[in-house]
Amino acid sequence: MIPFSVLDLSPIPEGLSAADAFRNSADLARHAEDWGYHRFWLAEHHNMPGIASAATSVVIGHVAAATKRIRVGAGGIMLPNHAPLVIAEQFGTLESLFPGRIDLGLGRAPGTDQRTARALRRNLLGSDDSFPQDVAELMGWFAPVEPGQAIRAVPGAGLDIPIWLLGSSLFSAQLAAEMGLPFAFASHFAPDSLLRALDLYRSRFKPSVHLAKPYVMAGLSVVAAETDAEAKWLFTSLQQQFVNLRRGRPGPLPPPRDDMESFWSPLEKEMVDHSLAYAVVGSQENVERGLVDFMTGTAVDEIMVAGQIFDHQARLKSFKMVADIRTKLAGGPGALGERSASER
Repeated sequence: MIPFSVLDLSPIPEGLSAADAFRNSADLARHAEDWGYHRFWLAEHHNMPGIASAATSVVIGHVAAATKRIRVGAGGIMLPNHAPLVIAEQFGTLESLFPGRIDLGLGRAPGTDQRTARALRRNLLGSDDSFPQDVAELMGWFAPVEPGQAIRAVPGAGLDIPIWLLGSSLFSAQLAAEMGLPFAFASHFAPDSLLRALDLYRSRFKPSVHLAKPYVMAGLSVVAAETDAEAKWLFTSLQQQFVNLRRGRPGPLPPPRDDMESFWSPLEKEMVDHSLAYAVVGSQENVERGLVDFMTGTAVDEIMVAGQIFDHQARLKSFKMVADIRTKLAGGPGALGERSASER
C-alpha cells in the first residue's frame, strides 16, 4: 500500500487570523503523525488572504517543532522568487534543526499574480527560463564544499536534503526525469496533463545518485464526512475559494453554503468542476472507492491529500477518515508506518 501524505496551505478561515491558521496547521500535523501520514508539506503562496504559508520555510520550522517523526517540507518553494543560495541556507537550517525529516519540493510558478510576483522579484526577466539552471545551482549548494570554494551555504553544504520537482504541466515532468529526481504533480487543481506527465516522466527517467527509479506523487483534494451530503456541503468552501480567486477577489476561506447555484455562474461552475475533476468527496465508503480508482488509474507511488475545509474539527475528521481508509486497504494498523522508496 502506497504512502499517504498531507498538503497544507495553512488556510485562514473567515473570521480567524494567520495565528489561528498556524495553530491549526501544527495541530493537524500532530494528528497526521499519529494517524500514520508519511509527510506534511506546506506551499508557498503570496498576497492571498486565505493562505498563511507565504513564509514557507518559517512555517515548516513551526510544524516540524510541533511534531517528532513525520517528514515536513515544501510543496513547494517557488524557486524563481528566490536566490538558490537563500533557499539552500533556509533548508540547510531546517535540516540541521530537524535532521532526516526535511523535504524540499520546487516549483517554477510565482505562487501569485504577476503584479505580486514583480514585487517579490523586482523584475521577471528569465524567471521561468532559468528554472533548470536554478535547480542545478541549488543542488550544488548542498554538495560537499570543494577546496578553495569561496561561497558556501552555511548551513546547507554537505547535507542530504531530498529535492523534488513539482509541476502542473509537462515541463517539470521532463526536467525531473532528466535530472533523476522524484516528481509531484498538482492534480488537485490542474488535472489536464496528469496522465501525460506521468507517462513522460516514467518513460524518460534517468537514474541518478538521488533516485534509482521513477518515483511520482500526485495531489488529490479529499473531503470525507459521515454522509455524501455533508461532504459536498463542506466542499463548497473550496469551490467558493476557486471562484473568488478567478474573480480577482481572493479572500479568507469562506464557510460552506447551502446553495451554490445562487453563488456561481454556469461558466464558473464548469471551470471549478474542471479544475477539481480529481477531487474525492463523500462518505467514507465513497471516498475509499474514489481513492482506489485514482490509485488504480495512475499507479502513483504516493498520494498527497489536500483538504481545504472551513471548520478545523471537520478537517481533522476528514483526514482521520482518509487515514482509516488507508489502514483498511493496507491490511491493518501496523502497515501505516513504512518508508517510501524516495526517502533517504
